[in-house]
Amino acid sequence: MKTFASFKSREILSLVVIISGLMLSSSSSSAAEIKYPSTDKGDVVDDYNGVKVADPYRWLEDANSEKTAAWVKSENEVTTAFLSKIAARPEIKTRLSELWNYERCGVPIKKNTRLFYSKNDGLQNQNVLYVQDASEKNAKGTVLLDPNKLSKDGTVDLANYEITDDGQLMAYGLSSAGSDWQIWHVKDISKNTDLNDEIKFVKNGSVAFLRDGSGFYYSRYDEPAAGQELQAANYYQKLFFHKIGEAQSKDQLIYERKDQKEWEFSPTITDDGRYLIVQIFHGTSPKNGVLLQDLQDSKSVLKQVVPVGRAMFTFVGQKNEQFWFLTDEDAPRGRIVETSWTSIAGCSDSIAKDKLKEVVKESTDTLEDVATVDNSFICSYMQDAHSLVTLHDLNGKFLTKLALPGYGTVAGFAGKLDDKETYYSYTSFNTPAKIYHLDVKALVESKGSESQDVFFAPHTHFNPDDFVTEQIFFASKDGTKLPMFVSYKKGLKLDGKNQTYLYGYGGFKISLLPTFSPSNLFWMESGGIYAMPALRGGGEYGEAWHEAGMKAKKQNVFDDFIAAAETLVARKYTCKEKLSIGGGSNGGLLVGACMTQRPELYQAAIPAVGVMDMLRFNKFTVGWGWTQEYGSPENAEDFKSLIKYSPLHNIKQGVCYPATMVTTADHDDRVVPGHSFKFAAALQTAQATEHCDNPILIRIDTKAGHGHGKSTEKVIDEATDKWAFLFEELLDESERERALLRTYDFNKSGH
Repeated sequence: MKTFASFKSREILSLVVIISGLMLSSSSSSAAEIKYPSTDKGDVVDDYNGVKVADPYRWLEDANSEKTAAWVKSENEVTTAFLSKIAARPEIKTRLSELWNYERCGVPIKKNTRLFYSKNDGLQNQNVLYVQDASEKNAKGTVLLDPNKLSKDGTVDLANYEITDDGQLMAYGLSSAGSDWQIWHVKDISKNTDLNDEIKFVKNGSVAFLRDGSGFYYSRYDEPAAGQELQAANYYQKLFFHKIGEAQSKDQLIYERKDQKEWEFSPTITDDGRYLIVQIFHGTSPKNGVLLQDLQDSKSVLKQVVPVGRAMFTFVGQKNEQFWFLTDEDAPRGRIVETSWTSIAGCSDSIAKDKLKEVVKESTDTLEDVATVDNSFICSYMQDAHSLVTLHDLNGKFLTKLALPGYGTVAGFAGKLDDKETYYSYTSFNTPAKIYHLDVKALVESKGSESQDVFFAPHTHFNPDDFVTEQIFFASKDGTKLPMFVSYKKGLKLDGKNQTYLYGYGGFKISLLPTFSPSNLFWMESGGIYAMPALRGGGEYGEAWHEAGMKAKKQNVFDDFIAAAETLVARKYTCKEKLSIGGGSNGGLLVGACMTQRPELYQAAIPAVGVMDMLRFNKFTVGWGWTQEYGSPENAEDFKSLIKYSPLHNIKQGVCYPATMVTTADHDDRVVPGHSFKFAAALQTAQATEHCDNPILIRIDTKAGHGHGKSTEKVIDEATDKWAFLFEELLDESERERALLRTYDFNKSGH
């Protein structure tokens, strides 16, 4: 493929003609010119604790009905017609395809003498799993599993995998068309052949192999009713043991709780193979429970160590009878504690606090993850929403800090306590993930100055040094101080006239740290600003930060995002006419709430796969689990706060809302598409047409889900439509011309 900097003179002339054509072919379509599909209104009215709430678009929740299918088809036709008229769209897709076309590699996992890692040549729809000898210090493996060969359209995804300690067997889960449902298989790695094992009805699951590889623990649901696989609520997960070579019907039921239909189980086997640890999760609450069992004692059974709801207790590692956990109990930003098997065996159902020894104390930074390698704790912290990595010995003594080049995100460090080496990745807004090999002892002895071996470095079609990231701090409505990353191309004049994309999430203790995206780089390359604040509800500053943005305090998250938008305008990064907002899932809820609360503040909005109906989110698939975060609409007090910000229920007739493109997918079985269907239908009906030219569109992808496992082709198509839509709504013809010219970077080619 040609790079944009390698165009010949004739091609440049053709390019100029194409771009100049933008000025002659303005394709802007106002809301008044768009003929939206007619959406019937029903007479459904629900009673919430004595409050009557109409739900006229309830019928759109039925994704299997012919009527809904006809509506989806009509809406997609309107959206496709609008997007196809945007003159810049083909050029945007070409450049995005080029930016995406670089080789990338995942962080290797070492098992015995083998390394396993994912890799993508550039435009492959799915990442490919590779294996190689661990003595090789560069990514030169052979293909172990290529999901691209499992479907013609690239929609089968390798969702997860686990390797036995000896590196001989692999259990792996496949998902199709973006669904969260997985089917697990077992592969003989040496022969690269599949065994007959097949495990169904797993959702977002992982497995835990016995050390000898004879079988594994896993969790699954009962088989869903036919036709309800993508919508029905999932309850009563169970923990099973599968023996290699046997049919799933013979799997042994290990643990279930008939009195707790919302509990989910995640198994782990300790490095020495002796103990089974099961972490119990109640919905999305971080306050998990812990069960332990001594597998070498025939009389031992799973014993509760930490009850659900006490605090976060994440298993870190074990040596002999010592156990380490990362917890936020009495430490909202996290600390490492140690206990013993004697203390565990002696507790009734909740280990006493005085049986927990503090090993690494709470810091002013947030402890996000801990790995145990070479008898050391590798601690990954968040320092104002970017990575900081420190090493400590098993007594908690600080050893050294890992040197990092700037505002970025580090991930990896997989390994066992007696391993001498590990691997990690570093990425930032302008730097694709680079993979490093880490010799722990050498790093400690050099006091952090030892340079790391590069295992893999990507080669891209742009210069990372052309971009800059700054971190600014601003105050929310109640005075709370928040950080925000602002990234753009060097030399950009900050005159308040730059097209800006403000992205946020703010929920479920999920943190937004700097990561690379070819899509976002295109936006910055074309002269746009990418801004990302750390909102309350996330985990950037620990559990207290999370709790400040959940349930009755959810409005804090929206106030934070609105304050971020106002800050970008006040500090002359952009203006309201050039400002767009975006977010997905809980971030889609964020966008929906903020655009209905402050519609005049933004020119455009792109809510993706959002939770838009806060009164019925708990009725579908795993939505019940979000009541831990949002509260329950069945609860009278929770209802009062939910109804105040629910995007669907706060749309007002005759208001001029921002130009909006709602996005969802037909196989989204996490946030079912009915949320977006109903929101788009209500918004189209309510949108003012007099003195308001802002279109309301919905883009409904097919054979795709919530986002995980989406093929590269579909990802590029979606990014193309997003930026084309924003080009159309934020820029005039001459600005679009300049934006595209910036992406060609003629200076490097000598033209």
